[in-house]
Amino acid sequence: MVARPTVLATPRARPKGHELRSERRFNNFQSRSARLLERFACGPASNIRVDFLIVTTQTKFGVGLVQMAVSRNPQENLARASAKIEEAGRNGAQVVCLPELFQSQYFCQREDTANFDLAEAVPGPTTEALGRVAQKAKVVVVAPLFERRAAGVYHNTAAIIDADGKIAGVYRKMHIPDDPAYYEKFYFTPGDLGFRAFATQAGKIATLICWDQWYPEGARLAALNGACILFYPTAIGWHPSEKEANGAAQRDSWRTVQRGHAIANGIYVAAVNRVGHEIPAAGGDGLEFWGGSFLCDPQGVVIAEASTDREEILYGTVDLAHLEDVRRNWPFLRDRRIDAYQGIEQRFLDDKS
Repeated sequence: MVARPTVLATPRARPKGHELRSERRFNNFQSRSARLLERFACGPASNIRVDFLIVTTQTKFGVGLVQMAVSRNPQENLARASAKIEEAGRNGAQVVCLPELFQSQYFCQREDTANFDLAEAVPGPTTEALGRVAQKAKVVVVAPLFERRAAGVYHNTAAIIDADGKIAGVYRKMHIPDDPAYYEKFYFTPGDLGFRAFATQAGKIATLICWDQWYPEGARLAALNGACILFYPTAIGWHPSEKEANGAAQRDSWRTVQRGHAIANGIYVAAVNRVGHEIPAAGGDGLEFWGGSFLCDPQGVVIAEASTDREEILYGTVDLAHLEDVRRNWPFLRDRRIDAYQGIEQRFLDDKS
């Protein structure tokens, strides 16, 4: 994936009598450029002509995963998230991802029509505010939001805000759960934009959201669309009554399936969770969000992992040369039998014999 950049240049018109000196300078420039490109692009430069424009390819970029606790005040959550984005940018992150539905506590624990008031348009006030933050910090932001698309049509959405403050793309959560205290089908219309990758100033990235992380098909399509990293902004935790008996197994399954996506597709995967014990205003046991945000590489190796109970910003590096090396040695995309997967689009293959 390490594209070989090209030097494009055309010599300026020169007065007579200066041809030899100018030609020597041009040849020296051309030779130095070719040597530099051979050194940094892992191969000889080609198609050399001059315009004094050197095109380079970024082979690494830093990411920041914001693991945070969330209050009942959306504006306070936005302000704190904005501060963390700026902090991550100062510490070298070029892409910063926030947790799922970061502006509010996880309201899907109960079915209540009043919670639709938390939604807003995309683009809207929050994407505009985060756009200013992204531009100031010079970072790409993955911003998970509760989107109001129209009256009665709401989505669990992530806006990809580029480092210039503009929206590079939008993803709408495709898989919508309906479990005790995760009553998302009451609130969210399933996404209709597909599994996409977005070109940003840092690189080509993709995002899915939480429940999507259990489905290999979405991760595969994001990778086939050219993403080098797949973000999973998440709100996942334990039912307090189940934690002792099932907590460790649940969290290990969550971690394992996402590492599997990284390995099967040869990409980096980042899971970004919230922390804290959130109890609805109406009462109940609530949910204990288990944190544990992590970044793993294309071999599934966890290269950075957060705590289970503290706010923190997790940092890591996406290295495209490493991704290239892994895919050359584990060429899973090459060996796919795309001619033999008929039926994968079906709900279930009933025995019709």
